[in-house]
Amino acid sequence: MDSTTEEKIYEAARRIFLLKGMEGARMQEIADEAGMNKALLHYYFRSKENLFKAVFKDIFTKFFSKVKDTIFSDISAKEKLIVFIDNYINLIQANPYVPQFIINEINRDPKVLKTLMFESGIEPQKILEMFFNEAQASNLSKLDPRHIIVSILGMLIFPFVARPLLQMIYFNDNQEAYTEFLNERKEIVKNMILKLIEA
Repeated sequence: MDSTTEEKIYEAARRIFLLKGMEGARMQEIADEAGMNKALLHYYFRSKENLFKAVFKDIFTKFFSKVKDTIFSDISAKEKLIVFIDNYINLIQANPYVPQFIINEINRDPKVLKTLMFESGIEPQKILEMFFNEAQASNLSKLDPRHIIVSILGMLIFPFVARPLLQMIYFNDNQEAYTEFLNERKEIVKNMILKLIEA
């Protein structure tokens, strides 16, 4: 198997899927992006579904590997939250289309994401239990950990998902100013979350 050809197909598919999702992407469009015949895509990946699964799994694994490492490290619950927020914003800034892509695919087929989470060793219920136990032991807030996690995700994801609108309304389409705003947001979110989990 020609790995160079396969890599070209994968990179083209990644660009198209990130912009258009599974349903919006067309194999001919991916072939054109890769600069090759559509038959080669079917030869290497058999179907659009197989190609999409390969791309989605790779994006998910890379995107959440740091999350997994942080969650299961030996640092305190407070430190985990701080490191998570820093890493998450850095990761999204480097991959701005990923949050919208993942949200779209969750809505399209939530089972795909659930399966990938378990395959990657990320079990939401165990993470909740771990945070609950750490909160109890550290005398942190007794607030349901689900509220904390959903609050963090909402505060982190929304500025990226709504970036075109927010950048246009509040920053006059100034990308540099919005990037600076996102960098400032790391500290804002960390301070808000730390206040939320204080006992």
